[in-house]
Amino acid sequence: MTDTGASGIDGLIASACGYAEGRLAIRGNQDIRGVAVDSRQVEVGFLFVALPGQRADGHDFIPQALQRGAAAVMTAASQWSRRRGQLEGLLSGRGSVSVIEVADTLVGLQKMAKARLRQFPDLLRIGVTGSNGKTTTKEILGAIVALDRPAVISEGNLNSEIGLPLSCFRVRAEHRVAVFEMGINHTGEMDVLADIYRPDIAVITNIGTAHIGLLGSREAIAREKSRIFKHFDGAQRAFIYESEDYEDLLKGEVRGKISHFGPTKTRGFEGSEDLGLGGTIIHWEGLRIRFPLFGAHNLRNALASISVSAQLGISKENIKEGLESVRPLFGRSQIIRGPVTVIQDCYNANPDSFAQVFAFLSALPWPGRKIGVLGAMKELGEQSGEAHRRIGALATACDFQGLFLFGEEMGSAYREIQNLAFEGTVDWMTDIDSLASSLRSYLREGDLLLLKGSRAAELERLVPELIEG
Repeated sequence: MTDTGASGIDGLIASACGYAEGRLAIRGNQDIRGVAVDSRQVEVGFLFVALPGQRADGHDFIPQALQRGAAAVMTAASQWSRRRGQLEGLLSGRGSVSVIEVADTLVGLQKMAKARLRQFPDLLRIGVTGSNGKTTTKEILGAIVALDRPAVISEGNLNSEIGLPLSCFRVRAEHRVAVFEMGINHTGEMDVLADIYRPDIAVITNIGTAHIGLLGSREAIAREKSRIFKHFDGAQRAFIYESEDYEDLLKGEVRGKISHFGPTKTRGFEGSEDLGLGGTIIHWEGLRIRFPLFGAHNLRNALASISVSAQLGISKENIKEGLESVRPLFGRSQIIRGPVTVIQDCYNANPDSFAQVFAFLSALPWPGRKIGVLGAMKELGEQSGEAHRRIGALATACDFQGLFLFGEEMGSAYREIQNLAFEGTVDWMTDIDSLASSLRSYLREGDLLLLKGSRAAELERLVPELIEG
């Protein structure tokens, strides 16, 4: 759901019919104040874009969108011809609702978003991508920038070929800068995102193994990520991690300026102090900054944000305040304190992010036991078995006293842990209720529990069970 502010019928609809090559099948008279692709998020005055999906077709939910007060509907021409009689019946008592007919509703949404952004030529556009850390970096950078000038920051992880266009509709005339996340999981997606957004500053946090099953290799991931620079003409700037394995490949695609970030390249960085679960003290430009997010990986995200912010001329005071104000998003480095301390890091997972959190936990002093609940990783393709086996080996080398593996793919990790003669408790299951029951029996006061897995595992379901149980 994206609230655009009131826009007359000749605003968004005109761009949909013109730029997106649509046709106004029915002309209503309501102003449009938002855009949604989920009928449950439609509000009065919204344009509902009916997208086809793997599990459901948005066209099936047009009646629900109308019931919630949609002012306009975007539909595929093929669907309109098939459903016209049914929809005209629904619209008979809603004469003020517009219907926009396009060849492809996803392309229509994207072109409409591109047209929307072209209305703000003075908007500074910052795009953040990378295999790991892009959402957190976007949030840190957004927190800093918003203290300096009116800013719009993409919500959550609205970063895809659907999410980024929705973010574009949140831009207002008063905004001076946008900080948007740009995520990809298949070849060609970054071309679409870069064409819509055209970033003035592009940050690549790192090149890892997320979505490697869909893209094939780290080099292929690097090439796809590098397409964020596709529309650079010499005036733009790229920020790349100082020790990036694919730096030469990335730099070769940049027509513009290149800056680096990291412990040796972020100007003014004077070192850090690890506070464990309490975060990190960052020493920068003579300031002592208490950064709340834990781990070396989040320090890297902070250094990226500092480098970009300093380049923009943001004051040291605002950079410090922004860094200290950051709080973890749902499922990302969340600490839930209680009799059992929970690290809820289960919004996403890939081999690199597992390695990062294992490295942090290995170095973390803890008076009680360390327990790992490790959920299966997705989108690894043919490399899935070997990747999960490596996770098993890494987990065995970490100082866990108990390991609970969840999901079919974790079978490879379980067998590797057994082969390595892990001395603690280890179990593997595919039923969440059985997992919760085993944990309730096993956990005791003073334990540190890591929940780490892909979004599909939904390991956060365990938290109410463990806290309330």
